[in-house]
Amino acid sequence: MPQVARRGLMFVLSSPSGAGKTTLARMLLAVDPNISMSVSVTTRQARRDEVDGKDYHFIDKAEFDRLANTGALLEHARVFDNFYGTPRQPVEEAVAQGRDVLFDIDWQGTQQLMSKAGKDLVRVFILPPTMQALRRRLEQRAQDATEVVVKRMARASDEMSHYAEYDYVLVNVDVDETLANVRAILQAERMRRERQIGLSEFVNQLRSGV
Repeated sequence: MPQVARRGLMFVLSSPSGAGKTTLARMLLAVDPNISMSVSVTTRQARRDEVDGKDYHFIDKAEFDRLANTGALLEHARVFDNFYGTPRQPVEEAVAQGRDVLFDIDWQGTQQLMSKAGKDLVRVFILPPTMQALRRRLEQRAQDATEVVVKRMARASDEMSHYAEYDYVLVNVDVDETLANVRAILQAERMRRERQIGLSEFVNQLRSGV
């Protein structure tokens, strides 16, 4: 089957903390070799199962400020008491080369990406089925202190109010079903005419009988 050259896309998954975006991101990466994770920089401490350079680039506040002030970050935001940002160069290079990049970021970061990425951006928001389910997931995760869980629950309502800023909204009742929907969205977006930058050449070849 002939391959038509395609521009890559930036695929965002956002949700309130605990609603499933990170789990879905990891599952998507495991089944789709054509998308890679954007590795953010952060000033927070690594959790016990996180690897520097794979999950995040863990840096100090001075280095974060340098990157932000020199335009080296596509987006950056303060979340609770820590700072997060997306390095610009590796993302822009991947998209130009026809490779897709996955983002696990919040609505603040997504707004900033929208102002810079334009049509390269596809935004998916993940909702929990109930607030009780959200709290249960946060508590079962056992990564945060009780007071942090309380803060995350308080923040969730504000985060969910931004759902209308996204292209797609999914309710994560069953993670496998939600993953299937995420994959369907991704595949459809890959096939958008404007992303298939080699179509004009391909059609001209067809018409000329080559």
